[in-house]
Amino acid sequence: MNNELKEKILKIIEKNNKLTDEEVAVMLGVDTEEVEIAVKELEADKIICGYHTLINWDKTGDDEVSAIIELRVNPQRGSGFDRIAEKVYQFPEVDTVFLMSGGFDFMVQLKKAPMKEIALFVAKRLSVIDEVQSTTTHFVLKRYKDHGTLFVDEGDDKRMVLTP
Repeated sequence: MNNELKEKILKIIEKNNKLTDEEVAVMLGVDTEEVEIAVKELEADKIICGYHTLINWDKTGDDEVSAIIELRVNPQRGSGFDRIAEKVYQFPEVDTVFLMSGGFDFMVQLKKAPMKEIALFVAKRLSVIDEVQSTTTHFVLKRYKDHGTLFVDEGDDKRMVLTP
């Protein structure tokens, strides 16, 4: 299958995965069957790893919070950061784990939960991993933009007008 076509499909569905194969085919000027085959191959090759819905929880009655945790760790000889990452991502509370450059080694995002549950998870499960040197927990107070999607109404510009 044509890699150029696959990349075009990926760019389109990354922005809107609700498009049907027929709609993507029309956008690209190809047959629907070509898109169907390409998407199946991309899924089989684990290039497409899932389909997610982005929800603005601030507009619901949900009072749970999201947390981002920075981890500093001691990498292990032979397995480096991979074994530590595996320990961390195995927890069901963990939504995302990234190996980072800079002042900390891992960025861990937790699933939404009450603040107390997040604090207990960090204290009793994450920080007690032998290789973990330190943790810094950040609670998400407000999302303005996530995955390229604005979470604020564009007409809500509250800046003061200045005139010369």
